[in-house]
Amino acid sequence: MDANTPQLVPRPVYDDSATFRMAVKQLETVAEIIQLDPNIFERLKTPKRALIVAVPIRMDDGRTHQFIGYRVQHSLTSGPSKGGLRYHPSVDLGEVAALAMWMSWKCAIMNLPFGGAKGGIACDPDKMSMGEKERLTRRFTEEIFPILGPRMDVPAPDLGTDEQTMAWIMDTYSMSVGYACPEIVTGKPIELGGCIGRKEATGRGVVYCIMQALHELNIAPANATAVVQGFGNVGSVTCTELALRGVKTIAVSDRYGAIANPAGIDIAALNQHVNSGKMVKDFPGASPTDPNEILTLPCTICVPAALERQITADNAGKLQCRILAEAANGPTTPEADIILNRSDIFIIPDVLCNAGGVTVSYFEWVQDMQQFFWDEAQVNQKLEQLMLKAFHQVRSLAKEKRIPMRMAALSLGVQKVALEKRRRGLYP
Repeated sequence: MDANTPQLVPRPVYDDSATFRMAVKQLETVAEIIQLDPNIFERLKTPKRALIVAVPIRMDDGRTHQFIGYRVQHSLTSGPSKGGLRYHPSVDLGEVAALAMWMSWKCAIMNLPFGGAKGGIACDPDKMSMGEKERLTRRFTEEIFPILGPRMDVPAPDLGTDEQTMAWIMDTYSMSVGYACPEIVTGKPIELGGCIGRKEATGRGVVYCIMQALHELNIAPANATAVVQGFGNVGSVTCTELALRGVKTIAVSDRYGAIANPAGIDIAALNQHVNSGKMVKDFPGASPTDPNEILTLPCTICVPAALERQITADNAGKLQCRILAEAANGPTTPEADIILNRSDIFIIPDVLCNAGGVTVSYFEWVQDMQQFFWDEAQVNQKLEQLMLKAFHQVRSLAKEKRIPMRMAALSLGVQKVALEKRRRGLYP
């Protein structure tokens, strides 16, 4: 072979993941719309860095179990990488890489000085004790320590993790560097430098977008109904915030089942029921329903707030909502998008709709760096301001270019990262 012939590099195992292929497909579509420089496209379609680690811990019964953990940094061009850490049995490298890519676009849409990252451990936290989860988190933090740092990579909570998880990461990192370093994570307890309102931020951001969509469609909140798939942190806050604005939630689901009540579910009572340790499906104020059909129930607002790839070519044509608010990451496949784009459904894409979490994570990071803290009113006011600004930018571009909202949102995000890469150049 000629010495000047480029050597073929084996494709990374990201391609084994349907979720990662979906993220790349979206990027390819946007690249055509914005006429992205092919050289920059090559840099954007593969994460900058991925670390796979073995995480052995001692279980409560005395045996050693080895988990597999991942941390993927898609881009460091715009600043330190930022992204959640999820604990779930389905976690794999491709899923984490896709989520990291979407985080890059999300941060760019919100004009935050971050690149995208994501992490995860393949485990089932519901079947682990608190001690096992603490040992898992601390060992994982130690394993990924070389690529962590307030100016390098800043984790946050995600599916299966919470503020306690972040507290363990902060403590482990701080013990290693020799001083308290609250800015290493966001979404941590208030007592350790967390931001008031961070826990509710993603759900609130979803609702800010929904209210704008209702206004544009001239639908009064009191006349609107909602169906929410997923009653975790994001789904429960979304339901609560919608109720405060007069929107009636008629169906809710989680990983164990679903409930429905055409007259409306008492969300305050449901929250109390779940917080007492009971299952959503056992809530007495509603009737059990098929969780596989919850997304296709007739409603004004459909909110997928669970896992990715929930709306596919098989069920996209059955949706009976007026607004699809994507509180989850990647809930709609490209094949489903083709079907939805032929409908009159107003789509609020994930990279815009659920950006409230990373936005308030940015607020928390800034406050920790400065050691100057805001009150909740300031946090919510700044969050609403940035969410509405991004919403109107995306909506204006969609109208101007006559492209779907998802493509408009992704275009803004990808263009910003691409411009920063072009300005910085290619080293060396």
